[in-house]
Amino acid sequence: MNDFLPTETVGSQAASATDHLFYALLGISVAVVLLVSGLILVFSIRYRRGSKADRSELPPILQREVEIGWTLATLFLFLSIFGWAVSENFSFGTVPTNGLEIHVVAKQWMWKLQHPGGQREINALHVPVNKPVRLIMNSEDVIHSFYVPSFRLKQDVVPGLTTQLVFTPIKVGTFRLLCAEYCGTDHSAMTGKIVVMTPEDYSRWLDTSPASEDLVAQGRDIFTRLGCAGCHDARAAVRAPDLKGVFGQPVPLADGTVVQADETYLRDSILQPRKQIVAGFDPVMPSFAGRLSDAELETVIAYLKSLADTDGDTR
Repeated sequence: MNDFLPTETVGSQAASATDHLFYALLGISVAVVLLVSGLILVFSIRYRRGSKADRSELPPILQREVEIGWTLATLFLFLSIFGWAVSENFSFGTVPTNGLEIHVVAKQWMWKLQHPGGQREINALHVPVNKPVRLIMNSEDVIHSFYVPSFRLKQDVVPGLTTQLVFTPIKVGTFRLLCAEYCGTDHSAMTGKIVVMTPEDYSRWLDTSPASEDLVAQGRDIFTRLGCAGCHDARAAVRAPDLKGVFGQPVPLADGTVVQADETYLRDSILQPRKQIVAGFDPVMPSFAGRLSDAELETVIAYLKSLADTDGDTR
């Protein structure tokens, strides 16, 4: 960044909003420093030793009414900045309905990414400009951190926990991808790039990139191979919850609480089935922890999510 205002590195909507907040805070900080420094200088001169300034009573600027006013003004300014920052952070995390969903698996020392159509990448991510992108991320070993400086976005990737990062690129170009959490010997080499393309170039890239089965098809194969349909199919002898349309819906639990069936719930149900038992069902499901890699687990979750838009056939 050679310029004070590095506009050429503003690669996402979040970057632009973050920069506005940063420079507003910088301007307020400079104004406060100048004000305090000016008051110190004025008082040092006016009330220096030997000066004839009247010290019999407080000057007007130090009276109680002025002090209360300054305190309230500072409080109002703080609340305004806090509200601005919180609203921006909430907007960054809003999940788009028409977004591109990409699965990311971090491991020492690389980023593995897979597109909905089955295209795979390592240490690179191709996305179209002006289209919301949602990254669903997991780690196979230790804590990593997905950091794109030009997007002003960073998200930790934690083993055993599904995290997400939402962004909308606004400029065509190539942007650096880094790991911002020390993750081992080759941490500094865990780098990559985000390639933002026009929609036409992105479509051509998808057509020319080799693709394996899409995530849903891979998840369906694993679901079948593990025999999950033997319990969750409507015709199964073992009574288990119906998975048709479960994603995104409220699920009543045996302890009387209700949870939302999001990615975290599905992941916990597969790896820790006794953690949240569905009301009306016995805790007979075995744990699949250690039997599925994070990449395989994400494909199964993608398949379960797809049942919300299909007839729910789990065969």
